[in-house]
Amino acid sequence: DVNCRISAREFMHSITHSREVRALIKRLLRRQDHLYIYMYESMPEMGLDEIDRVSVIGPDKYVSDELNSKIYQYKNLADLVPIVDFHICNGLDDLKKTTDSLWSEWEHGIFVTGEYSAAGVNSIIAKDPNDIASKFTDDSGPYLISRFIPHEYDPTVLAVVANDEDIYIAGVADQHIEEGTKFTGSVFPSVLDNETMKKLKEYTVKVGQWLATKGYRGIFGCDYLVTEDKDIRFLEINARKQGTTLEFCCTLEQNLPPNAPNLPELEYYAVTEGVFPANTVEMKSNLKNIHWGTYNYKIKNPIKTESYIPQSVMEREAFKKVADGKLKKDFLILEHTGSDFIVAQGAFIGRIVSLGQDHKSVIQGLKQGQKFIDLTISNEHKELPEKIYA
Repeated sequence: DVNCRISAREFMHSITHSREVRALIKRLLRRQDHLYIYMYESMPEMGLDEIDRVSVIGPDKYVSDELNSKIYQYKNLADLVPIVDFHICNGLDDLKKTTDSLWSEWEHGIFVTGEYSAAGVNSIIAKDPNDIASKFTDDSGPYLISRFIPHEYDPTVLAVVANDEDIYIAGVADQHIEEGTKFTGSVFPSVLDNETMKKLKEYTVKVGQWLATKGYRGIFGCDYLVTEDKDIRFLEINARKQGTTLEFCCTLEQNLPPNAPNLPELEYYAVTEGVFPANTVEMKSNLKNIHWGTYNYKIKNPIKTESYIPQSVMEREAFKKVADGKLKKDFLILEHTGSDFIVAQGAFIGRIVSLGQDHKSVIQGLKQGQKFIDLTISNEHKELPEKIYA
């Protein structure tokens, strides 16, 4: 068996046309009046909501698709939030011509990405023309290029938009980026100072208000860079849930007042009512002193697994134990591929979530989780990932 990473669009198309999935929907609709599907990301390729009495709880799929275009974002947000210098190139010839004129001016490198990219899959930081030629071959699509700015921090802000006035900020985490573009995980709380985080939240509210004018309702994330002298630059909107949305839900559950709505409920109201519930409360501080980190163990070269790690189903409970002081630290391994699989390049073999009461404990847990996953890889294919964080 081979485990490989397919595109989200291909996956959505396959699920939509799956006879097994459609048969399951029919059985469920015999038992209930309506079926709601909760989506990680809304895409046009998901057509199950076209079935009578089936709805998707999430942003409108056509609105999301337009807003996830990095080119659309940069064209529309340049006057709203601080954005890095950029150009839009139509095809490979224009990409080569434009970058050739910028190498000396953008001396730290040029960030090049396709119109749609997630976790650094379709983007690079190029140092010379050969980097671009070896990565990009599609002449049909547009490309976004921007000046690469050396920086210390890669914060991400998770939020929910209900209308053009109601934007809920869930929190700020620090992303871990390998090779300049490849997202591998996040840590919370952010190490940034309060003033910088305040500005990040203010920018995210502005972005959320803009999203609302385009008809977007639901969870979204904003990624930024912050330089050593605290200069902030917007990088992108993820018009979908972030990879650490569940961890933010668990954090909010422990820090918010009893019965205050969490992210899934906030998104439900945003999508169906266009407002938040009356008892909505933002998390103003990390009262329970919860620290967490995640690491996505991505395979750079094909490997073979020879054992497996059972899926942990106790993440919420682990957060509660740390919040209540019953555990000082813990780690969980999620979504392990399984035993006797060839794992293709670019796929994930597992995901680590580490909890603690300080940053040091979190990093220890991530490293320990990595060692556990390493033990499931055949010695003939042993591959160690990049060093986890600092």
